[in-house]
Amino acid sequence: MDEMRKITVEVPSQDLEYAQAYTGEGVTETVRAGLKKLASIRAQQEFRKLRGTYKSSLNLDVLREDRSFSRKRK
Repeated sequence: MDEMRKITVEVPSQDLEYAQAYTGEGVTETVRAGLKKLASIRAQQEFRKLRGTYKSSLNLDVLREDRSFSRKRK
């Protein structure tokens, strides 16, 4: 795990209660889950920016052929 930082935050009690009810965890784990979710959303946004900018060399017909070959071998 990365370096840990101790923080103090003030949040509305009801928001924290809802979040804890959703995660089923304590305050620390709920806050960590929220931070991870935000990081995930940011990564998805960055990934979406790349949409259409990458030229794939994969051939759908070749992939399908490979898939059917795998099934025959089993």
